[in-house]
Amino acid sequence: MSAQRLLIATSNDGKLRELRALLAAQPFELLSLDDIPDIETVEETGSTFIENASLKAAGYARQAQVLTLADDSGLVVDALSGGPGVRSARYLSADASYPDRIRSLLAELNDLSDQDRTARFVCAMAVASEAGEMLFVTENACDGRIARSPKGRGGFGYDPIFIPNGYDRTFAELSAETKNQISHRAKALFATRDFLSSLTVSRRGG
Repeated sequence: MSAQRLLIATSNDGKLRELRALLAAQPFELLSLDDIPDIETVEETGSTFIENASLKAAGYARQAQVLTLADDSGLVVDALSGGPGVRSARYLSADASYPDRIRSLLAELNDLSDQDRTARFVCAMAVASEAGEMLFVTENACDGRIARSPKGRGGFGYDPIFIPNGYDRTFAELSAETKNQISHRAKALFATRDFLSSLTVSRRGG
């Protein structure tokens, strides 16, 4: 029996690498959006991470007619009333670079003490059937604080300024192995992976 195909619905190369690494042991043929010709972008119009993950999973699944996993994630900063939140990838503007976004965010927090720089990364993950029916949704977080300056060359996005609780280094300074055990995305995918495993077990049993 050939491996079941699973579309990872992201165009973010860093996120795609993380998800591929975390799903490497699963019995799926992993596809990316680049593997689907003429795929149309599904807009993130939801007001929550779960809404956006679900919109993307269902929208891309219906187009590709393939079991689809999508996520929506972002940085939630308490001192910014939960911002940038669901607009993390569009903070400042959709065309802004992450170094520019980081500089702006740090400037907003410039006068705050370490105790007031609390934040968390949040990740919602959704799986949709080939027909676009929602099969599974989960949301997880990794709590921490915002560093005073960017540090590290690993990871992507806001990783250089996020220090997870229990560590004194940013996500960008931690090894990929460590990040892939504690991150918001890893936690969400551990739960999603259990669901996907149940799908492959029932498929083999059927």
